[in-house]
Amino acid sequence: MPHVHESVRSPVTSPDVAAALADGRGVVALESTLLAHGLPAPQNRAAAEELEAAVRAHGAVPATVAVLDGVPRVGLSAAELDRVCAGGLDKLSVRDLGVAVGLGGDGATTVAATAALARAAGVQVFATGGLGGVHRGARDSWDVSADLAALAGTGIVVVCSGVKSILDVAATLEVLETESVPVLGYRTDAFPGFYRRDSGHPVPWRVDEPAQVAAIWRAHRGLGSASGLVLAQPVPVADELDGALHDRLLAGGLTLLAERGVTGKDVTPALLEHFHAGSGGASLATNLALVKANAGLAAQVAVELAR
Repeated sequence: MPHVHESVRSPVTSPDVAAALADGRGVVALESTLLAHGLPAPQNRAAAEELEAAVRAHGAVPATVAVLDGVPRVGLSAAELDRVCAGGLDKLSVRDLGVAVGLGGDGATTVAATAALARAAGVQVFATGGLGGVHRGARDSWDVSADLAALAGTGIVVVCSGVKSILDVAATLEVLETESVPVLGYRTDAFPGFYRRDSGHPVPWRVDEPAQVAAIWRAHRGLGSASGLVLAQPVPVADELDGALHDRLLAGGLTLLAERGVTGKDVTPALLEHFHAGSGGASLATNLALVKANAGLAAQVAVELAR
């Protein structure tokens, strides 16, 4: 029987994150679902180090987010990162946080949960790989990621490479518009497609410098908006997955998901594994490259916001 907490705990920040926030220095939140459910061992532990190093290289402090022993943590020690990467953690979205905290559980946080905990701790910038969104066939399944609702109500800048390939990109962009979430393309006029640089859809606005993002974010918040902001950066050119390979794997993955009846929060891990196996590891390299690039860009934005 897990230990039961009698009171809700606010996020606990690591000493370096707490010091950075107190000093007004830039901090970048990083999700833990990628480490616990998106990457295989031992690559996940190496990736954790590389992502935090990418943030530090641009002058900000990394804050990987997870729930451990029922405590929401913003900023993890090396030993805590080991626990996240060892496996066995639940996958927590916002609705699951109270359960994990109340029952003293361990969990890796999704985009939505990471954004919520990071913002509660005072962090303004968050780097991830791809957003969740509206799933294909959502008219029948009502399968829409909680990431979109989180962005609508959580004041945080999310740096990503668009939305994952499994999703209905057009519908996802429509929901973001409905929820008044600004979508900026970083040095691109096309909304990125995660493994691919161009999803086939344009971005409403383009920016070319981190200082522009900081200025937009200050204005957005100053005008009273409660929503977050999406800063979409394409995967580096050299790391983009081959187009024909991507399309073949996506079609096969959709068929596989339908045959197995995979739904909900199990969809993304299953699809990532399908891409990894079918691409001979190329998709994993692409995934790591885009997340590291996003961590670096997020750090630059966080430093600008701290000026």
